[in-house]
Amino acid sequence: IGAATLGEAEIMGGAGIPGVLVTSPVIGDNKIDALMVLNQRANGLMQTVDSLENLRKLDAAAGQAGKVLNVVADVDVGLHRTGAASVAEAVALVQAMVAAKNVNYSGVQGYAGQIMHIEDFAERRATNIAHTKPLNDTCAELAELNLTPALVSGAGTGTYDIDAELGVMTEMQTGSYVVMDVEYRDVHCNGNRDWLFEPALFVRATVVSANHNGHATIDAGLKCFATDGPLPGLAAGAPIGSSYSFFGDEHGRIAFAQANERLALGDAVECIVPHCDPTINLHDFYHCVRGDILVDIWPVDARGLH
Repeated sequence: IGAATLGEAEIMGGAGIPGVLVTSPVIGDNKIDALMVLNQRANGLMQTVDSLENLRKLDAAAGQAGKVLNVVADVDVGLHRTGAASVAEAVALVQAMVAAKNVNYSGVQGYAGQIMHIEDFAERRATNIAHTKPLNDTCAELAELNLTPALVSGAGTGTYDIDAELGVMTEMQTGSYVVMDVEYRDVHCNGNRDWLFEPALFVRATVVSANHNGHATIDAGLKCFATDGPLPGLAAGAPIGSSYSFFGDEHGRIAFAQANERLALGDAVECIVPHCDPTINLHDFYHCVRGDILVDIWPVDARGLH
């Protein structure tokens, strides 16, 4: 299980899920202390590291806590967000992990989030091959030093099929495929075939005003959806050809394709979320349905946790 934040890892590891990988560096004394507490009770916890300075602090903290911490070297594969900036720096980081007393070198990571939403498949594949090269080269150099990584983690929903073909990753940090969203719906698959994964996450809204021709107002606006990507899509409840636009913090506008179309007060409209991860973080619960039957309600335990 990949967890982008320590807070998410605390939820996952605390629930008994083994082998949680924290995919971002944990920096700062308070967070490092919390990481050591989690390491005491989480089975097989792994922490990503991208600098010698952070590695030294984690090694010292693990020594004080009395339990070895599994660490994974992060390699920058073109996103320039985290990761060792060169192959040489990545190899040096791994060598320092091996030399340290209180950490266990567990593998390497290279996550290319900048590639996941390139819509054209051929462009996405070519970009992924080019940007994955630093990770490939790092693994090759480590193999020559008899430091072949047991774990090579990366990829994502947008490149899962490409990375499977390339054969570099031993595991994939795919997540969005579980629920999908508008961003991934617009990404083209190989041969323009349909995705293997269907949208499963929706925001259900209600028509609260229908006084004007050409549109209706629903109670789902900026506070209901992530706003860093495309607009929400319409899955059900609105006339074919209708479109969504933001209508304020609490409201959305459903524009009709035909002038004579209407929605009535109280009508339900189901929206496909634009970007699943940050949209989920805006809500307290999933309402799980099969057809029209509500079968369970799940709390979003990791909401707001950093």
